[in-house]
Amino acid sequence: MGITFEEYDVIVVGAGHAGCEAALAAARMGAKTAVFTINMDSIANMPCNPNIGGTAKGHLVREIDALGGEMGRCADKTLIQSRTLNTTKGPAVYSLRAQIDRRSYQREMKHTLELQENLHLRQEEITDLLTENNKIVGVKTHLGIIYPCKAVILTTGTFLKGRIIIGDVSYSSGPDGLFPADRLSESLKGLGIELLRFKTGTPARINRRSIDFSVMTEQPGDNPIVPFSFEHETIDREQVSCYLTYTTEKTHKIIRENLHRSPMYSGTIEGIGPRYCPSFEDKVVRFADKERHQVFVEPMGLDTEEVYLQGFSTSMPVDVQIEMVRSLPGLENAQIMRYAYAIEYDCINPLILKPSLEFKKIDGLVSAGQINGSSGYEEAAAQGLIAGINAVLKLHNKEPLILDRSQAYIGVLIDDLVTKGTKEPYRMMTSRAEYRLHLRQDNADARLTPIGYKLGLISEERYQKFLKKQQAIEKEIERIRKKNITPSIEVNNFLERCGSAKIKSGVKLSDLLKRPEITYESLREIDPDRPELPASVTEEVAISIKYEGYILKQMQQIEQFKKMEKSLIPEDIDYNKISGLRLEARQKLSEQRPVSLGQASRISGVSPADISVLVIYLNAITRRSNENDE
Repeated sequence: MGITFEEYDVIVVGAGHAGCEAALAAARMGAKTAVFTINMDSIANMPCNPNIGGTAKGHLVREIDALGGEMGRCADKTLIQSRTLNTTKGPAVYSLRAQIDRRSYQREMKHTLELQENLHLRQEEITDLLTENNKIVGVKTHLGIIYPCKAVILTTGTFLKGRIIIGDVSYSSGPDGLFPADRLSESLKGLGIELLRFKTGTPARINRRSIDFSVMTEQPGDNPIVPFSFEHETIDREQVSCYLTYTTEKTHKIIRENLHRSPMYSGTIEGIGPRYCPSFEDKVVRFADKERHQVFVEPMGLDTEEVYLQGFSTSMPVDVQIEMVRSLPGLENAQIMRYAYAIEYDCINPLILKPSLEFKKIDGLVSAGQINGSSGYEEAAAQGLIAGINAVLKLHNKEPLILDRSQAYIGVLIDDLVTKGTKEPYRMMTSRAEYRLHLRQDNADARLTPIGYKLGLISEERYQKFLKKQQAIEKEIERIRKKNITPSIEVNNFLERCGSAKIKSGVKLSDLLKRPEITYESLREIDPDRPELPASVTEEVAISIKYEGYILKQMQQIEQFKKMEKSLIPEDIDYNKISGLRLEARQKLSEQRPVSLGQASRISGVSPADISVLVIYLNAITRRSNENDE
């Protein structure tokens, strides 16, 4: 049976990015929490790329921070370069991306966990989940120790039956040469959980001293630095540069001549890889007409000479890898310190989860991150935060926190996973969010900080600071809408310099700001009464006014969406009794048990006609219920 040790409210299995957020959230909400890791030195590890954020992912990090999560704060403390992507496009898709000092991030996050009240860190491998009547009652470790608990959060990343593949060589391993978690998969199967097999990979690491940067394009960071965390107004730090090089025809020829040795094409790799972050050999095959691909040369940290080749992931044999790397301009004499590899791992089909991330058939078992079929540190952290919150809310018999698709990218991410499922590692993208003009990274605090405050994850001091910021934004918007600008030589000269039409009569300052060629900052020339405000305030003011018409239209769309989300479906509904539903719709609805008409409408295989039938049926139930009440 094993020895029974300390009892916990919540046990988190795994201490990657999902596990850290889950454990911190649970402990900060007052639950006695333990987080278990195979290796204490791998907490918050970045086995793939040493960066945080990027397109859509930056939105997730800001939302995590707005709710009271930790990733944004830790990234701000340990970044070595920061850039805002997509600045040539609209503000809806602006996305922060930071190059991170990998080891500093790990140390900072580990120390944060160590200092957290109600949280214990343990270096033990969880091998078994213990249940009674389909309810979690504890876990068992490889040492035979049993820890009773009320809830378990699975955040196992790529460790479940991890298998490293390099060419025709494969071996059991977790990422970065760490031990895999082989036994927990069997425990999950024993609980009736079907496991999928996915794969991901990482590029080689190169010694910086062997690189000729003079033939590459330098990519410096932005100045000023825009923080991830709303707690930080500015970050004053010296930044390091990244570099850009390109693959060549020689690179592509090496791939084509060695495709028969690629484990992806020889059948050695069984797992399904990410569509939007493929191995380089897959890029060459899928985009055969493309003459070259970008490769970003990025530092791993300030106290190491290791650099990372972003966009050059591969699982080719070692000799082919060396040829590939040395065919890149500036890397002709490259010394590879760590070879690239692919890793296969077990994960679950997320369709077996509720929108709260709890398993539908196992009470108290929650899961987050790559075990749910997603990819990326940011996607994992976002799920981990929600999983930790919901585990504690369940302990207190409270309704779970379910962010809908109009509230947050986090809501889009989780809804996509639990409603649509995924056949490959899921990656967050701005195109997945229907309401992305509303879900901007600049207003994540306005959308989510009140929720974080109610949960106890946002301090009173921070919340008061947030309220003052919102008041400043509203006050400045009101001032700009009211202020009248009269025609004058000074004003019309300014408009002419901006390439804008002159005015012949008075106009509101807000109307001038709506002109595409005029910015909030440039208006200072004809608006001497403008108050001095932080950049975080002025950015939101400018966007709110400049895109007012589009935002209003989006809010109308959101109202329609929310009506469908509020139309709840009874838990005990028997879809087989609803005449008019197609057979496929009955099967899909019976399997997935959607909580609302909105969720039902997003299930693959359920048509608009099926939703119409369901609406009529639910209205009839409501009508009969009202008649009985009378």
